[in-house]
Amino acid sequence: MIVLGCDHAGYPLKVEIAKYLTEKGVNFIDVGCDGESCDYPIIAKKLCNKITDGTCSTGLLFCGTGVGMSICANKIKGIRACVCSDYFSAKLTRMHNDANVLCLGARVIGTGTAIELVDIFLNTEFEKGGRHQRRVDLISTLED
Repeated sequence: MIVLGCDHAGYPLKVEIAKYLTEKGVNFIDVGCDGESCDYPIIAKKLCNKITDGTCSTGLLFCGTGVGMSICANKIKGIRACVCSDYFSAKLTRMHNDANVLCLGARVIGTGTAIELVDIFLNTEFEKGGRHQRRVDLISTLED
């Protein structure tokens, strides 16, 4: 199960991605917003709580640039969020960093690119073991 969240700037892109996921048969939970003006840290926390409590494994956050959401999400223990706007970053953040939240900027990328990045993020596995696992473990020690 994945979880979606956005602020008002990211709302139009979230709607398009939700439609795409529905067409693909992907189950998701939407923690808001519904287009109204809101504070993105509140939405980021709601989304991350769905991951840290085990309800969902992966999250997609949308705002104007993706940066604000990624900053907020990365404050939550157990979250590894990355803002991406290209194929290579989306793929390697999953493979090497075991990222569990993808942040996208609705004012930075279009719907087609966003769909491609979501597909890459959701369908790329973490390379368990070796140097990548060691580094993810080291990242986790920074949270303490």
